[in-house]
Amino acid sequence: MNCVVIGIGSNIEAEKNIPVMLEILEQKVKVLKVSSFIKTKPIGIKNQPDFTNGAVKIKTDLNRENLAKMLKSIEDMMGRDRSQVKFGPRCIDLDIVVWNGDIVDQDYYTRDFLRSSVGEVL
Repeated sequence: MNCVVIGIGSNIEAEKNIPVMLEILEQKVKVLKVSSFIKTKPIGIKNQPDFTNGAVKIKTDLNRENLAKMLKSIEDMMGRDRSQVKFGPRCIDLDIVVWNGDIVDQDYYTRDFLRSSVGEVL
């Protein structure tokens, strides 16, 4: 079993999209712990709503590549518009941050909210 922390972000109907995403995720992997959620200012493109960010710790038999594909499929299922510019608005954003104890997302080192959320679920 792989122990993974996934970073969560949304700035389009986050109060609806994050709980729906967690329900979908719970059907596919074992959810161990969910962090609290915090509002953050957008990075890159400033003229958009604030983001709601957090993290979820899971256990899964999937390897890293297949988990990443599954997360992308959840984003797509929820209506993520991939034609938007990078750092643009999104209904849901899911990123593998910690894989079996190793930090695998470099954003961890530059985003305080991400370190805080990950620390909460570890």
